[in-house]
Amino acid sequence: MAQRGISLDEHMLRCAICLDLLKDPVTIPCGHNYCSECIKNHWKEQDQKAIYSCPQCREVFIPRPVVGKNTMLAQLVEEMKKVALQDAPHLHRYVGPGDVSCDFCTGRKMKATKSCLQCLASYCDLHLQPHYDSPAFKTHKLVTASADIQENICSLHNKMKELFCRSDQQTICFLCSMDEHKGHDTVSAAAERTEWQQELGPRRQDIWQRVQDREEALKVCDVQQLIGSQQEAEMRRVEELQQRVQQEISELTRRDHELEKLSHTEDHVQFLRRYPSLISLGPSTNSDITIRSPSYFNQITYAVTELIQKLQDTLRQEWTRISSIEPSAPIYTSSSQSKTSQAAAFPALTESKVPPRGSPQNHSKVSSPTNPTPDQSKAAPNHTPGEPKTRTEFLPYACRLILDPNTANKMLVLSGQNMRVTRGKKKQSYPNHPERFTDRFQVLSREGLTGRCYWEVEWSGIVSVAVAYKHIVRAGGTSGFGDNKMSWALYCHNNKYIHDGRSLDLPAPPCSRIGVYLDHEAGVLSFYSISSTMALLHRVQAAFTQPLHAGICVGSGSAELLLLL
Repeated sequence: MAQRGISLDEHMLRCAICLDLLKDPVTIPCGHNYCSECIKNHWKEQDQKAIYSCPQCREVFIPRPVVGKNTMLAQLVEEMKKVALQDAPHLHRYVGPGDVSCDFCTGRKMKATKSCLQCLASYCDLHLQPHYDSPAFKTHKLVTASADIQENICSLHNKMKELFCRSDQQTICFLCSMDEHKGHDTVSAAAERTEWQQELGPRRQDIWQRVQDREEALKVCDVQQLIGSQQEAEMRRVEELQQRVQQEISELTRRDHELEKLSHTEDHVQFLRRYPSLISLGPSTNSDITIRSPSYFNQITYAVTELIQKLQDTLRQEWTRISSIEPSAPIYTSSSQSKTSQAAAFPALTESKVPPRGSPQNHSKVSSPTNPTPDQSKAAPNHTPGEPKTRTEFLPYACRLILDPNTANKMLVLSGQNMRVTRGKKKQSYPNHPERFTDRFQVLSREGLTGRCYWEVEWSGIVSVAVAYKHIVRAGGTSGFGDNKMSWALYCHNNKYIHDGRSLDLPAPPCSRIGVYLDHEAGVLSFYSISSTMALLHRVQAAFTQPLHAGICVGSGSAELLLLL
């Protein structure tokens, strides 16, 4: 950009509301600039109060200002687009292994970024520009660069494959439907893709259920190896089984990634061609994971029960030691946990509840110290080792979260730079998207969370605050936060914690502000009620296997992710 005499930070020309380069920029009285449509929508939400403010500096205007287009700023944005295209060679990468090459480059080929379904060619950024600038290409459909673009052409008639023959389960061109496929059940490729897309969510759910089953199978194998009392041949069988299960997990994970990538393609023909092979799952190795004899089962039961008993004894000793240091904030645990019999311990382990090695399994119910329930036993500390204790100690882990419009139910209205969600009175004009929640008034954050993270939510009405895996189902009776194994939810309005369809009453009604702390690696998820003090509502101990996304459900009222940074 320096070669053209322009030295501007691109961020200076971005709208603070939509975060994209300014479109039809306008300047409001305080001097800040926004897309014309963005600031109009922002002020439209403030029409009822008749008080209008700047989203950045919060300066208030009465009445609503009349703004006009900032011509100079608009010219700068256009100039930046042109200069960035011509004077930024680092954007034009040469083609490498696995890349799609530009069909129009001569000599050394550049990496293609888009393919045109009308031209049936792929283009680098430089040669793609006419598709954006010239009206002649206005109706052309651009998709992510694909090496298989030529497969969209019928080899018999040299025509675009725009139809799908349901009778023969293949994509065809218009002439094929008049010839060898005459009289067959045919629809447009777009219509068939829409129908298949609706199955994609449940299909991915099935894949991840298999992954979880395989991971649990590996834990069983780990337990078998710990016993060490079986013959060498039996141990070889376990090792071989472990290897097969690991391979199956890798294959299932690869298929899920491919399905997720495929769900975003705009090329209907490629979607219909690749989808059937990705959802075709082979036989599971579940049937091979067996216990050979009653004596073998008894040995495992005894060994695991002994391990659990030793772990519980160690935890009690540690809790007693910490309690003597911090007696001011006790948390009570259910006596049913401390009195778990050896006969009940092993089934609990086999029902998909095995914690990671070195991490204690804690299903403690948090109760009010002032009103102890009959099943309370010894007091435990209100934090795990290394976990922050005060809000000041949590704030260094604060993260800025943005709600993803592609996941928001159409009855939800996003505002405040997509950090606030309100239950609307009518459906919003969001485009159809495979990640959108259709049956529950829910939305996920755009960011996936790992490591240590902390955020706060201000709420009113009927609201639940949650975390969930990205592949949580988007429709159906189990798509609600907490109704499945893929999400953990705090229902603020009725004082409940819910996971996998099981609910737990909270010790006290939460305040209008909720704090959420996640230590992904340690498997800790904690919910806090924030007022003048910080009170723990519930803590979860789990083995998180993928990044988590913050979730909000708004049945009525609103909720807002607070900016703590």
